[in-house]
Amino acid sequence: GRQYMTTQPRFVPGKNIAVKVPPDQYDATVTFYTEVLGLSKLPDGGELSVVLDFDGKRLWIDRVPSLSQAEVWLEVFTKDEEAAAKYLEDCGVVRCDEIEPLPAEVQGFWIKSPSGIVHLVSQS
Repeated sequence: GRQYMTTQPRFVPGKNIAVKVPPDQYDATVTFYTEVLGLSKLPDGGELSVVLDFDGKRLWIDRVPSLSQAEVWLEVFTKDEEAAAKYLEDCGVVRCDEIEPLPAEVQGFWIKSPSGIVHLVSQS
């Protein structure tokens, strides 16, 4: 195994899961989660998103015109964003901050797992 020289920060699951969906799959996907599975809508959505209650987590269904297939994005929290960034860099984790701009109030950055799953690492 690989020896990591930096102390490992603690990571915990965040409250948000995003399903990024191409426009041609969006309505059917929202219908699946709301009508077939019966998840409740939350008021947080917007023009291109519906937010659903996923047992205390927020499941975002986002319409993304540039996608050809759906993607799942996850969120993890850490207490020290800078230490986490250094640790993940030392571990060879790929940053992908250009993937989506973060709101000014969010202290965090984007990474990809080895299998290409996007994660928002944000300070709790």
